[in-house]
Amino acid sequence: MEILNHSVDYFRKLVSEPAETLIVSHHNPDGDTLGASLALYHFLKHKNHNVKVLTPNDPPSFLKWMPGVENMLVFSEDEKAGLQLLRNADLIFCMDFNSTSRVKFFAKELSESAATKVMIDHHPYPENEFDLSISVTEVSSTSELLFHLMDVAGYSSDMNVELAECLFTGIMTDTGSYSYSCNRPETFSITSRLISLGINVEKIHRLVYDTYSENRMRLLGHCLSSRMKVLPEYSTAYIWLTKEDLENYDYQPGDTEGVVNYALSIEGITFAALFTQRDDRVRISLRSKGKFPVNEFARNHFLGGGHRNAAGADSMDTIENTLLKFETLLIDYKNSIVSSQV
Repeated sequence: MEILNHSVDYFRKLVSEPAETLIVSHHNPDGDTLGASLALYHFLKHKNHNVKVLTPNDPPSFLKWMPGVENMLVFSEDEKAGLQLLRNADLIFCMDFNSTSRVKFFAKELSESAATKVMIDHHPYPENEFDLSISVTEVSSTSELLFHLMDVAGYSSDMNVELAECLFTGIMTDTGSYSYSCNRPETFSITSRLISLGINVEKIHRLVYDTYSENRMRLLGHCLSSRMKVLPEYSTAYIWLTKEDLENYDYQPGDTEGVVNYALSIEGITFAALFTQRDDRVRISLRSKGKFPVNEFARNHFLGGGHRNAAGADSMDTIENTLLKFETLLIDYKNSIVSSQV
């Protein structure tokens, strides 16, 4: 992994000068954006910054145990306070996203802020709207990237157990418990160093993956028994959920996290999708095995993007038309999907 020397020097200069600092996560916060944001929060507090974390909407319940969550402001719950933080900030860190549009609710205010804006992210195709862009796509997660950045900048001695818990959570969740995006030895070397700081791996795994509600488990059963379609001729499977499905199982944010992976885990399946109907759109999660680039599929045919094997997108059409469009597209992509099997 290579981070340009001038980027490291600039980062070192920024963090060494206490400032009114805001750390921002992306919309629908996951373990990586929260892990990287909260880890940076603990570090900058230690460096005497007046630092706050702002997230567009509420994180899922299985991440609310993370150290520092109690000091985080949720924009959708207090827009006035969120806008005040944006106005007051001298320095803004954008964690795990590479376009201001990814914060959704306050994209305009973030884009127009006069603060120095720093992007730390691992997604491809970053926008050119930041004063400092630290973008490395080959890492497992932004949390891994932040560890490496702090390490090469000479701040490894400033890491404590709370910071390590946040970074480990980011790496663990963005690799599906080390089942994908984890072929680099450095990912495991960094994990080892985080464990050496005193984190309890079994406890963190339990807090993230073993605290499902009964409704969430029953929703998963409904997905697999009634809402999954397998198309073996295209090496594809997908799951769809209507608004009524979500209401019937008292859907809470995060309840569909990881559901798409069940479709991908079927033998012979290379491409999987989850379609979730919302009030104003259909949210799409895409996953693949091998070399089939779901980020390009999302970008070319829906409003989305992401990584080669994991991407997200939106459709502004009905769920019925969205599913029809998806199945129609498979005809053109059949050869590339089938041939990318590993």
